[in-house]
Amino acid sequence: MLGRRQIREKVVESLYSYTQNPIKFDVLEKNMFSSIDKIYHLYIYQLNFLVALKDMAEKQIEIGKNKYIKSANDIDPNQKFIQNQILLKIEENGERLSFTSKNQDLKWETHDDLLVKTFQRMTAGKRYQDFMQQEGHSFEDDQKFIGKLFLRYMAENEDFHDHLESKEMSWADDFHISNSMIQKTIGFFKEDEPSHTLIKMIKDEDDRDFARKLLRETLNHWDEIEKTLEARLENWDLERVSLLDKIILITAICELDYFPLTPGRVIINEYIEISKVFSTDRSNIFINGILDKYTKDFNRN
Repeated sequence: MLGRRQIREKVVESLYSYTQNPIKFDVLEKNMFSSIDKIYHLYIYQLNFLVALKDMAEKQIEIGKNKYIKSANDIDPNQKFIQNQILLKIEENGERLSFTSKNQDLKWETHDDLLVKTFQRMTAGKRYQDFMQQEGHSFEDDQKFIGKLFLRYMAENEDFHDHLESKEMSWADDFHISNSMIQKTIGFFKEDEPSHTLIKMIKDEDDRDFARKLLRETLNHWDEIEKTLEARLENWDLERVSLLDKIILITAICELDYFPLTPGRVIINEYIEISKVFSTDRSNIFINGILDKYTKDFNRN
């Protein structure tokens, strides 16, 4: 699972969407949970890309074995990549296999242009070649290598990002969430433990209730919170506050007011991080200042 920050992000996104196109709450809520579900599809799609790179490496080895005139490498190929313990755990994960079997559009074909180009870039790269030439390999070495491979050729790959956006527009906004899920998945694998489950955005009904309640309470108390916010803008008109900053602040104040069991500092830190995703570089300073003063005014710990 992830923390609730990502749920808060989706609530903020939904509220922004609502300001652009007001719709009935039940439709807004349904759209929000649909958007959250799509993140899991993206997560599986990215895991499948890692497995597809392994499949392509295996295909290349088979091609070499079937050559009429074989090189020494064709006869005795280096199998270090296809035997990587992290890739094997991802490949054998029952949840990934089951979900992919029900969502065939999340599979990668070995002739896919992006997959082929990424494989070529990866195998030509120094990190891959150093890994392949390294004597022996521990579970930790395999883990570190796949983590770096993921960052270099997926998370930081503009071509990969563009491909995702062309396949599903909402994935462009959720790429950073799925990337975090992939990194946590790679880090969570244990050498002597089977991996049957994967990470969920919403782990249980409590998380779902939290998302639903935060969305509802923020909308229900929007006007009064907006007035509260305006009263705390010293030498600053509410109209000059960007829409996204205003939504982040109103949602945060709503959570401070109507979710008393969550510590105030935790809530402030969560929305500061959210502002780093959605707003300008200086927004987090502005948001921190407003929320910090608000909690002190009401002795909200």
